[in-house]
Order: sequence, then structure tokens, then C-alpha cells
Amino acid sequence: MMKKFGLAILVVFSTLSWANEKLNEELSVFTPYLGTWQSDFDVPSGKPKMQDVSRWERALNGTAIRTLHSINDGVYGGESLIFWDKSKNSLVFYYFTTAGFYTQGTMEVLSQTEFVAYEEVINNKDGITKVKSTSKFESGQFTVSTQYLKNGEWTEPESRIYTKSDKQVKFK
Repeated sequence: MMKKFGLAILVVFSTLSWANEKLNEELSVFTPYLGTWQSDFDVPSGKPKMQDVSRWERALNGTAIRTLHSINDGVYGGESLIFWDKSKNSLVFYYFTTAGFYTQGTMEVLSQTEFVAYEEVINNKDGITKVKSTSKFESGQFTVSTQYLKNGEWTEPESRIYTKSDKQVKFK
């Protein structure tokens, strides 16, 4: 019985130790984003509610960040890997979606709490070819402001606030 208890304690501490491992210096801006978050979108009256659940995690021994997210329990979702590309001297990422399109882009760190992502969109059926989003972490939450280049014109920025969540990212 004591051996099983001791083994259980060892597993818990090993898991906690792994979860607290550091990120590469170039990824340090993402440290406060690690964990699970949710945003309940502002939608016009009479339209269905929309909720985005997002999980940010350390990946590849701290050389990358993996994000997963799903909207409305898997109606739409995506996964990305963010990493430092030495040849480009830049943060780069790839984002793959359940809608059959993907993006590739770069990120510019503005401060230890804020970054901008610039994306090229491939195979989007709605005419979106580029995305620009700014994320800022403050007071235990983060705000994302996003614009889309759709049919040759930039949309007005849309902002969403993400707060800590215990929900799960779901894919159908």
C-alpha cells in the first residue's frame, strides 16, 4: 500500500515538474497565456451564442507553444504550433482548422504582455486571405483584436476578452 502511495506521489510531482518547465527565451511572452481560456462572443440579439475555448501549452521541450481551440463545443476548431525560426529570426506559426483551410504567419512581440500576429490564409472559402490580430495580457485575462482581409478589404477590428476556464477544447 505504501509503495503505491509513494509511486502516486512521485507521478504527481513528476507531472508538476514537467508542467512548470521553462519555455525558450524567444517564447517567454506566452508564459501568462499557458492554460485554458474562454471567450463568450458578443453576438447580435437573436443570433446563437458563441463561445471559444482555447488551450495554450508548452510543446516540444519548450521550443514551441501548442494551441488548441474550439467554438461551440467543436462546431469549428483549430490547432497551431508557434516556434522561433532561427533562419527568419522571427516567431512563426502554422494554424490548421476543421474547416479545411490553414494559415501560416509571423508574430511580432511588442512587449512582455503583447504581440501581433500576421497570417496568410490558404484555401478559405469565404474570401479571407490575410488576418492581423493583436493580443494583450493584463489583469489575469487577455484581449484579442482581429481584422480580416476579405475580398480585398480589411474588416473592422473585432475584440474578444478571454478569461481562465475549466472547460475542455472539443472536436467533433
